[in-house]
Amino acid sequence: MTHALTRRGPMRAAGHVVAIALLAASATVLGATHAVADDDPTVPPGTEATSVPPVKVDPNDPDLKMPEGGTLAPAKVLDIIQVVEDMSGDERREESNANVKFALQAEVLFGKDSAKLSPAANSRIAAIAAEIKKQNATNVRVFGFTDNLGSSAHGDVLSKQRANAVQSVLVKDLGSTVTFDIRGYGEQYPVASNATEEGRKKNRRVEVSFPRGSSS
Repeated sequence: MTHALTRRGPMRAAGHVVAIALLAASATVLGATHAVADDDPTVPPGTEATSVPPVKVDPNDPDLKMPEGGTLAPAKVLDIIQVVEDMSGDERREESNANVKFALQAEVLFGKDSAKLSPAANSRIAAIAAEIKKQNATNVRVFGFTDNLGSSAHGDVLSKQRANAVQSVLVKDLGSTVTFDIRGYGEQYPVASNATEEGRKKNRRVEVSFPRGSSS
């Protein structure tokens, strides 16, 4: 499946909002280049979109105008994902009908090649914990990622250590009511090209995702 990304509305003071419609046609990108797909095989396991039954359409409905000999294609539900990214690009939030995901760039959480959290990291992680509580989520995924510099084995270890560090702060706020899935994927599943430093910076990240619930 390919995707279209369209930027809508003015820039906001805290960031901008991007609405992403997942389409079964060729991708059209306006204003930015970014691929987001919960059902794409290049996303980490466990982050696929939750399927929702499509609305049934009667192909024999007289109000349904179709060319002679035409038939309806199988019905699909298009998952609309809203993305909010701060002006610096250090943090982004993706929200769909089923899930909420926060992606924090490693530079705002850790020193270079380190898994020790910076003083500024705690407030960002605390804000995510507050959203987890708001959504009444009980299952949370914390995934770490790196760029492709250095050895793959080192990236796997560092990304897992960073995911563990973020989880250690979350559990202080959330307690034992939440089950965590913690993984380090290293250089797997890049969201940008590793050919440039800008792209590598986007790939060095920790993602925290959880199902949407009944917000209180």
